[in-house]
Amino acid sequence: MLNTEEIRNKEVINIYDGKSMGFVCDIEINLKEGRIDGIVLPGNKSFMKIFGRETNDYIVKWKYVKTVGEDVILVDVPPVMD
Repeated sequence: MLNTEEIRNKEVINIYDGKSMGFVCDIEINLKEGRIDGIVLPGNKSFMKIFGRETNDYIVKWKYVKTVGEDVILVDVPPVMD
């Protein structure tokens, strides 16, 4: 069983391409069903963030999480096509 403190601040590595996606800053929880829906990674910092405006956080759905290790979380996220 995991708790939120064990997930937060871990580095997320995408095994699809071997790149770091950043560090978990939050989690997305489905309160109705009592489960984690995804992990939240901070998006690109922008000028507007200085003023507390909307951020471009990136949510990795829990279905893409493959392993939660001591220091990292491995995910398998294919690239997004435009």
